[in-house]
Amino acid sequence: MDDAVRRRDSRRASPKVYVNLSVFQFLTFLRRGVFYTFMINYLYQLMQTVTSTAALGTLDAFASTLGQNFLWGRLSDKYKIRAKLIVIGESIAAFAYILVFIVHRSLIEAGSSFAAGLSIIFGLSALEFFWSMSDVGWAALLTDITTSSTRGRIVGALNFIASLGRMAGIVFAGFLYADGAGFRNGTIFFTVPILLLVGVIIMVFTSRRVRTNPGNPSRRPLIAVHKSSDSKLDHSNEKSFHWFLAALVVIVLGAASINQIILLFIKLTEGAVHASDADMSFILSMWTIGGMIASLASGRLADKIGRKQVIFGGLCLATVTPLLYGFAPNVPVMAIIYALNGVAFWTVHTVGFALAGDLIPEHRRARLLSRYNAVMALSWGPAGILIGAPLADIQVRSFGISTLSAFINTFYVSAIILIFGTILFALKVRKPPHETQDKPQSDS
Repeated sequence: MDDAVRRRDSRRASPKVYVNLSVFQFLTFLRRGVFYTFMINYLYQLMQTVTSTAALGTLDAFASTLGQNFLWGRLSDKYKIRAKLIVIGESIAAFAYILVFIVHRSLIEAGSSFAAGLSIIFGLSALEFFWSMSDVGWAALLTDITTSSTRGRIVGALNFIASLGRMAGIVFAGFLYADGAGFRNGTIFFTVPILLLVGVIIMVFTSRRVRTNPGNPSRRPLIAVHKSSDSKLDHSNEKSFHWFLAALVVIVLGAASINQIILLFIKLTEGAVHASDADMSFILSMWTIGGMIASLASGRLADKIGRKQVIFGGLCLATVTPLLYGFAPNVPVMAIIYALNGVAFWTVHTVGFALAGDLIPEHRRARLLSRYNAVMALSWGPAGILIGAPLADIQVRSFGISTLSAFINTFYVSAIILIFGTILFALKVRKPPHETQDKPQSDS
């Protein structure tokens, strides 16, 4: 890559922009760690069924998909607004969390725990429609300010920072949860808006720095070519992108179908692990540490040897880990296995986003990234409510299988689905004829 291109790429965003994005990313995952680490356990306390707890992520994902694909993605592409969408979405969320707490608290005081759980599920789901503007704004902004030759390592570095934030959030959650008191008395609910509003301030300053930046040069050829050639390249890229999404649907459904179950499995009294709140925080922190390592290593490795190879390695590891959960004899071993799962998840998450950014044409960036976000949102709950939770509940209630055995059997089903998704990825997401679609060029 020649000096002119290096200078041009260095102007994609100033160092202060990356610092702001790093702090915002840290706060975002700190918030998620604080709020969602024990949310499934709290909803299970209130509602007493696995399927009901999975409804939170399911409705959230549905609302997010509607918002991003039918409204926010189109607005972002049409008006080229990225950071502003993040600011608006995060501001709405800050006030909505307080409202959800007030309604939920009043229902608990009225003696209706199940209704209190529903108020959290429906309240956060309604919020997600508007909050999803922040998700699409973030994805498009990050793709705008990176190039195909640097995207992997920059996304990896930001995901490393995200992992630090999540780990800190998990630690705080372990102290704040107090067997549900942290949600009931509002401590956790009121911590979240504070973090959100700090993030809003950061993104306000960021929007002033990036709004004048030129379009992403990684999508502009240095040598003039015919428009028909560009059109064919974009069409080929978009076709590959949609095959990638198809494979991801199967993969995410398989991997995420046990997201709620694993949190309950870790704390089962009849299980070998039988983790306390502190033990659970430790296990989840190990998942995050594994992800931190994977984020840095996989992003850089993908920039060197290609996205497809690195993603395939992550998928193979993701297939193995569910098979091992049922054999964990204690907390330390469970923590090691779950750390390997964190490596697998963050490898696919980091490199998958970089691959999507490489394939998507610039003029449809926000809209197609909305589809990518929609597929990844399947991990929030739809996979659980469609596959994992019903399968576990049916085994226990209809066939009299113990909860422990039902959970372990569901882990096996997860691994089988992952195998099918990995095969689809290997067969259909082939190395495209243009090198930039898999292994990034040097932009020279």
